Amino acid sequence: MNYIQAIILGIIEGLTEFLPVSSTGHLIIGSALLGIDSKDQFVQLFIVAIQLGTILSVIVLYFKRFLKSLNFYYKLFVAFLPAVVFGLLLDKQIEHFLGSIETVAISLLIGGIVLLFIDNVFKNPQEDNADRIKYKNAFVIGIWQCLAMIPGVSRSAASIIGGMQQKLTKKAAAEFSFFLAVPTMFGATAKKLYDFYKQGYHVSAHQWGLLGVGNVVGFVVAIIAIKAFINYVSKNGFQAFGVYRIIVGIIILAFIFSGHSLQMM
Repeated sequence: MNYIQAIILGIIEGLTEFLPVSSTGHLIIGSALLGIDSKDQFVQLFIVAIQLGTILSVIVLYFKRFLKSLNFYYKLFVAFLPAVVFGLLLDKQIEHFLGSIETVAISLLIGGIVLLFIDNVFKNPQEDNADRIKYKNAFVIGIWQCLAMIPGVSRSAASIIGGMQQKLTKKAAAEFSFFLAVPTMFGATAKKLYDFYKQGYHVSAHQWGLLGVGNVVGFVVAIIAIKAFINYVSKNGFQAFGVYRIIVGIIILAFIFSGHSLQMM
């Protein structure tokens, strides 16, 4: 991987992390298009660790919300617990599917179909403030989020749908999804770094540079994407994202079944 590739992947991460289109799936696709082996040990670390920049974007944008009360953190912890449990139990299975283009394509397609109809399924929200959700609701949203352990599902989509199923408005569900991303993504990155070193791998100075560039780019792009997404989804819903996922999923499956490689560069 070189710095140009790291910048491109940083842009992809910043644009897609908080949209219901799967950032991990797009990073895997982006890696393939750039000629990067997504099953390479460092590339898998990069795909997870690049999320740190986008975590920071949430903290910067919602700084005051993170200073409100301890209850806010308790609810995030409760919502985070399912990811910890399932992440530890399914770690090997997650690693196996992390570089699978086929899994990403199928997940994008199925998730896109769900998003086409999700606005009509949950039509009577009762709570417009993500800070006021109950612990039970937070835990259920956390269970929904675990679906995103399948590449291509989208952590954002899963947790937002979970929030809407728990009677949150689209805006409140999206915001809680952003907040929940902080402990979830930080935990996933910390575990990946630990596993990386446990297996005897060491990050070189060049690789640290790639991680730094990718995170900075992801941070800047994510700030813009979050603001635009909240405004758009509050007014228009999720159908456009569903259509996008279906188109991308079909294109990828067409490449796979035609025997062509996604590697272009």
